[in-house]
Amino acid sequence: MTGPPRDPGLQPERTRLAWRRTTLSCTVVALLAGRQALHAGATPAAVIAVALSALAWLGFLRVAHRRVLGMDVARPQPLSPRHALAATVCTVALAVFAAAMLF
Repeated sequence: MTGPPRDPGLQPERTRLAWRRTTLSCTVVALLAGRQALHAGATPAAVIAVALSALAWLGFLRVAHRRVLGMDVARPQPLSPRHALAATVCTVALAVFAAAMLF
């Protein structure tokens, strides 16, 4: 069936803004975790946790950037399961590493 062309409205823009907002939140978490680890004393475990947090943040940043760029077409593709899993793993890893720095 061929219907009228899809009117995406503001959905792609809302999705783009949501990814940017989530990226900003991850950035703040990574920076606060790094600040906490270095403020409390740079132990080897804290340095490793900061490095792993930075790596998780960079992974999430890559997935988010790819998704935002993918929203620039008339009919954006759905988020692939692989990218969804990568975003989830990076977010959970960032939370775990940030929590590990508190102990």
